[in-house]
Amino acid sequence: MENPTQFVQWLRSVAPYIHAFRGKTFVVAFPGELVAAGALPVLAHDLSLLHALDINVTVIYGSRPQVAEQLALRNVEGRFHNGLRITDIAAMECAKEAAGELRLDIEAAFSQGLPNTPMSNAAIRIISGNFITARPLGVIDGVDLELTGVTRKVDAETIHSILGSDGLVLLSPLGFSPTGEAFNLTMEDVACSTAIALHADKLIFITETPLMTDAAGAEIRELSSHQAEAVLQAGFLPDATAFYLKHCIKACDNGVERSHIVSFDMDGSALLELFTHDGVGTMISHENLESLRPATIEDVGGIIKLIEPLEADGTLVKRGRELIEREIEMFSVIEHDGVIFGCAALYPFPEQKMAEMACLTVNPEVQGQGDGDRILKHMENRARAMGVQKLFVLTTRTAHWFIKRGFAPVTVDALPKDRQRMYNWQRKSQVLIKTL
Repeated sequence: MENPTQFVQWLRSVAPYIHAFRGKTFVVAFPGELVAAGALPVLAHDLSLLHALDINVTVIYGSRPQVAEQLALRNVEGRFHNGLRITDIAAMECAKEAAGELRLDIEAAFSQGLPNTPMSNAAIRIISGNFITARPLGVIDGVDLELTGVTRKVDAETIHSILGSDGLVLLSPLGFSPTGEAFNLTMEDVACSTAIALHADKLIFITETPLMTDAAGAEIRELSSHQAEAVLQAGFLPDATAFYLKHCIKACDNGVERSHIVSFDMDGSALLELFTHDGVGTMISHENLESLRPATIEDVGGIIKLIEPLEADGTLVKRGRELIEREIEMFSVIEHDGVIFGCAALYPFPEQKMAEMACLTVNPEVQGQGDGDRILKHMENRARAMGVQKLFVLTTRTAHWFIKRGFAPVTVDALPKDRQRMYNWQRKSQVLIKTL
């Protein structure tokens, strides 16, 4: 191994996600373009890893390019209306054939067990069936879409039963009516409906589209469903991206906690999206993903994990669990997708209208992204609400950071008398004060 330290740090950094995702339900959907691009084996490896981490995975696949290929072989021209295929009898036969071939390819990909590969000893059982009840879309704008349908019901109970038995569920872009008719569905509709029916924690689209950007070309990493709706209405997104986003919004507005749109162009993009702070795609949630809030007793473990490395190297004064538990109301935390990435504590000295901000910490992986400034602003607002006029910090290594943000160096004599008595002359921390 070239860099064992880096590997250990990486493994520790993903541990919070592993704990948070255990037992969760993910719906992962991908288009036929992924298979055509030869990316299926890699995705099967990555989804197998999710399964090994005790994540319940349901997979939905699309088949648009494969259906188009089957139609071309029969010299039949495909017909569309508003981006949806008009599925006549010939197109339906092509859709069935494409779905069947893809199902076999996917099952084969999940059946690999070669030594020294991610699939070694996986022994995953992937199960599919008639779990989707569908109905025809009917006539839209005077155009009969014939056998093109929309999801009517998902057999969530059976799917949950399979997932609970350590199986992986595979769904095709086909649905069936109670009268036995088959309908051609969009992969996006099946995935969205399935995620809602399963009360999934995440809906993940692994797409052929690049990372979403705004009208100015800036990357869009995170959106609330309300912000996503505004982006959709603005009309600058490509049609394919807008179609994915539409279904992400619908899922989040109907109980799915998070939806993701991730390009398959990058190797391991699904894992990078799920197990890194910023991900590599666009995440949509019903509310804003980042929360800067007062800490609760449930946050003690996350705070300890965050500050332990800085206590070990002497940057921070050591605080035991009991002390943090007693003083938890003094802390605020910044949380992102359920993981704590920053914290600080505020200790008021009411008589002098002063307060100490202590233990300001941001996860090294996300430093430089503004979390420290957001915590500082939050703590300043907390201090003002208490009637504090001066905020001070004691630091041995980060004085320059505070000076750039309006703090000025002072002597120990400038501290409140009670704090002067607690000053650690062995550490010789620098004292900096900011007038609010």
